[in-house]
This record gives sequence, C-alpha cells and structure tokens, in this order.
Amino acid sequence: MSKNNSCPAKYSGIGGQAVMEGVMMRNGDKYAVAVRKPNKELAVESGEYKGIAPKPVYNIPFVRGIFSFVDSLVLGMKTLNISTEYFMEDEEGNKAEKTKADSAMSGIIMVVSMLFAVGLFMVLPYFASLFFKKYIENPQLLALVEGLIRMAIFVIYILGISMMEDIKRVFMYHGAEHKCINCLETGNPLTVENVRAASREHRRCGTSFLLYVMVISIIFFAFIQTDSRIMKVVMRIVLVPVIAGVSFEFIRLAGKSNNFLVRAFSVPGLLMQRLTTAEPDDEMIKVGIASVEAIFDWKKYLSENFDLKETGDDTEIEGLQSEA
Repeated sequence: MSKNNSCPAKYSGIGGQAVMEGVMMRNGDKYAVAVRKPNKELAVESGEYKGIAPKPVYNIPFVRGIFSFVDSLVLGMKTLNISTEYFMEDEEGNKAEKTKADSAMSGIIMVVSMLFAVGLFMVLPYFASLFFKKYIENPQLLALVEGLIRMAIFVIYILGISMMEDIKRVFMYHGAEHKCINCLETGNPLTVENVRAASREHRRCGTSFLLYVMVISIIFFAFIQTDSRIMKVVMRIVLVPVIAGVSFEFIRLAGKSNNFLVRAFSVPGLLMQRLTTAEPDDEMIKVGIASVEAIFDWKKYLSENFDLKETGDDTEIEGLQSEA
C-alpha cells in the first residue's frame, strides 16, 4: 500500500511515452516497449538507443536540448513502429516482417509530420496574427497575440484528436506512464495499487515541453524583429531547434527541482496534461510496470533514495533519506 505520496519527488532519470496499446520507457541508453497484444498477452521488447550526437554534446546547456528533442522524435517513431507491429500480429501471433521500404516510409512519415507540426503551430499563427496588424502597431504586443493564437490552435488540436477512440486509449497509456514514474519518485514500490494512487501529471512531460516551446517563442519573436514577411516565416522555422533547446532546460530543471518558483511555473504544463492523459485501467498499469522493470532496477533505486523496511515479502517506505 502507498505510504509516501506526500513526500517530494526524487529524480529517477526515467522518461517515456505512450505508444499503440502500450508504454515505452527509457533510462539512459536503454529503452523498453511493453505492449498489450490483441490476444491480451503482454509483450516486452528492449534495446539500446545512444542518441544521434556524441555523449559530451549532451552536457552542453541549451545545445543538448536540440539533440534530445531530435532523439525523442527518432526513438518515439521507432518504438511506435514496434508497438504497431505487435498490435497488427496475425492470428498465430506472428509479426509482419519489416522491409527496407517500410523503414523508408517511416522516415518519410516522420519528416512530413514534423513539417506539418511546424506549419500548423509556428507558421499558421503568424499569418493569422496579421489580421490584427491593422489594429495593433506594437510588435511585441502582436507577438503576444500570435503566441495566444498558437496556444489556441494547440488546445483545439488536442481536443480534436482526443475524440478519436484510439487516441483516448493512447492518453490512458500516457497516464499509466506518468503514474508509474510518479509512484517511484515519491518513494513507493511499483505495485498496481500504488501506481493507481499516483498522480497522472508529471513535470517532465512532453506536453509541458510543447507548452513552454510556445511560451518561449513569444519572447523570441517579440525581440527578434524584421520587416520582411518572408524572413519572419523563415525565422519561425529556423529558430524551432533553438526554442526547443531553451524549453528543454526548463523541463530538465522542473524534473529535478522542488523550488517554489519552479513548481509554480510548472503548473500550466500540469494543467495541460489533463487533456493528454487519462486514468488507465489496471491492465494498462501492468503494461507500464513491465516497461519500467525491463530497464530500471526500481528496488535498488528505492533502497538508495528512501528508507526501506523489509517485512516479509512486503517493502514499506519509512521516509526520505537526507539528500545532502
């Protein structure tokens, strides 16, 4: 039973995402995908992903965020394909063989998706804001209007896709992913009961990251000005990696700090997650637990970061150790 929900979170280093009928978890270079197959069996596949850049690059502030953002897209597409293969198994439980053409198509889909996202969330709001130019002369105020339009499009987009039955289940698995991580980071053993009681919002979530990309873009475009409309469009494309790098630093800090101001600035992202997560059922929670256990020794983590008391087959949490 959960003993420690009121304790401050202790950073575990685990991250993840929801996939088709499953959960992907990543810990360092290791990742695992757990999927509930059509026959209700649980499949777990693990591997390594070292990233697209040399390790020292990931220690450089702001620069590391750009490469981490690309890594999340590449690994996300890879693991989404893995989950889809399991979900599309035939009646004998055989996965379809993946050809070079399939791999090429996955790459094309990822590129097209990125271009669509940039166009929808970065370029379209700029053109929409031009409608207000005859009423607003101040460029900083116009940048704010553009940012508000960008956020409105994002919220409408999330609400729209949430109507789809498959996406509703993805959001439930997203909730399972968050709950598993929150369960551990508040010092509770990874059981279905404890995970069910954990929060489904997490400060290191990709939803929060996207929200802060939009907020930070307002600041960038308010102070980086040009009279050329073409250059304004180009800037909104070229500066996406830079804005992502800055946003990454805040999300990274939010995941490790319990500072009052950091928690306060994290609130909008947590509220947004209420749209992209949903309460999972117990079977989904089991999928999330399986994904964690494939790449993370959570019992060792709890023993090193929390006071443990062994009582037969049960592990009870007594309280936080000193973090000094």
